[in-house]
Amino acid sequence: MNTKYIFITGGVVSGLGKGITASSLGRLLKNRGYKVINQKFDPYINVDPGTMNPKEHGEVFVTDDGAETDLDLGHYERFTDENLSANCSVSSGKIYQSVINKERRGDYLGKTVQVIPHVTNEIKYNIYSFEGQADIVITELGGTIGDIESLAFVESIRQVGLEKDPDDVIYIHVTLLPYISGSDELKSKPTQHSVKELQSYGIKPDVLVCRSEIDIPKDIREKLALFCNVRPENVIANLTADNLYAVPLMLEEQGLARAVCKKLHLKNIEPKNEKWEGMIEKTRNLKGEVKIAIIGKYVQLRDSYLSVIESLRHGGFANGVNVSVDLVDSEEINQDNVEEKLKLYDGILVPGGFGSRGIEGKITAIKYAREYEIPFLGICLGMQMAVVEFARNVLGLIDSNSAEFSNSTQNPVIHLMDNQRNVTKKGGTMRLGAYPCKIKKNTLAYKVYGQENISERHRHRFEYNNDYKERLEKAGLICSGTSPDGNLVEIVEHNKHPFFIGCQFHPEFKSRPDRPAPLFKAFIEAAKK
Repeated sequence: MNTKYIFITGGVVSGLGKGITASSLGRLLKNRGYKVINQKFDPYINVDPGTMNPKEHGEVFVTDDGAETDLDLGHYERFTDENLSANCSVSSGKIYQSVINKERRGDYLGKTVQVIPHVTNEIKYNIYSFEGQADIVITELGGTIGDIESLAFVESIRQVGLEKDPDDVIYIHVTLLPYISGSDELKSKPTQHSVKELQSYGIKPDVLVCRSEIDIPKDIREKLALFCNVRPENVIANLTADNLYAVPLMLEEQGLARAVCKKLHLKNIEPKNEKWEGMIEKTRNLKGEVKIAIIGKYVQLRDSYLSVIESLRHGGFANGVNVSVDLVDSEEINQDNVEEKLKLYDGILVPGGFGSRGIEGKITAIKYAREYEIPFLGICLGMQMAVVEFARNVLGLIDSNSAEFSNSTQNPVIHLMDNQRNVTKKGGTMRLGAYPCKIKKNTLAYKVYGQENISERHRHRFEYNNDYKERLEKAGLICSGTSPDGNLVEIVEHNKHPFFIGCQFHPEFKSRPDRPAPLFKAFIEAAKK
């Protein structure tokens, strides 16, 4: 079978759920037995999101091979349960960097380097790179049709439609149908204009996925089909679901996957959605609630902690309980108000982050969780601050700190490894991607994972300082997980606490709704108790 290509564009406004549509379609096609890979094109000039402010762009998702990517890749992985790679996240900056490097090496043999064909060829190279690896490649184009910065990507996907067999390419346009409450009607005009704009670039959409707050009446579907030049059955309603993970089943019912299979001449039309349906049914019958506080510094945008929040929900699914998550600003926590702010929570989680802002609030929250025996999970920076808190308040090393935040501390319990000391470039230079971890038996970590050797994804620059290991362990903060050679500490836990554990890695990046990350499953179980 030839590799099939699905291109998903967006119209009218951004934030309509192209990523969820792409993820859901990936799941539905995988349930039909096809090998699917999702890919994201982002028009920004940044090479990757690694240096972008989380409050502006949301979290940075990390793949096994160490790529810092758009958060939509997290949706793709959670829905399709496929581990993606660096080629699955492509920005304008990444494309132009590659083209300019080739020009500097003389690869173009003196040709005048232009957007067409050199930039577009580089984009198509990234699209075609999955041939032989997947039956179907789903490529989502970030932004909105009409944005000037995305024109090279639009032109590239148009060219793919000419270069490949017509039966191997489909274009899906995700758009908005505004609801006017005063007249109680959906308006199709913005979608008509968006499709007209897309057609002006030479792309005719085969399917319209229309974001709407209410079901689309038959007359509006027929009007959209007529004015947008698509078949009526290919006007798909994308309504608000009661559960994010129920969207694939809703789109299945609307006929999205059937329309795609018909256009691409895919033989496996009948889906096997039983397992996914069973999972959704389970999530609709959760009983009780646990309240979790995420002590963060980017709390203005929930997407800054998207994978963490979703992983907490996954842990709730596994424990049959609803999980209520509040983002608590670490800058607003101090010794005088910590009890008032956190006393109502069943668990406290301190996630990753960078920079000194809000650090003391995180440390105060960790101290509260430790002393009052509240279930605690520290991730990356959260683990590092747990070490700092323990060194300060249990060992009595009052000035303990991370070398990231203090040049004058006499007790840098978190420090910079030698291989990071001469690094000057910020982008892509941290310890990134999957690394092995060896877990000690008879520890909480071993109980959580149930095995001695694991692999988890990292994104950090500073590490646990082994000079303090003996003293910290003697006082009760055990290093229960390390790199296989024992040099890098990956997991710490308090041996006199019901559930107090921190990890240097990011377990949220491998969590799935039907297969939660072990640490999140155990954390919610402890919070439930």
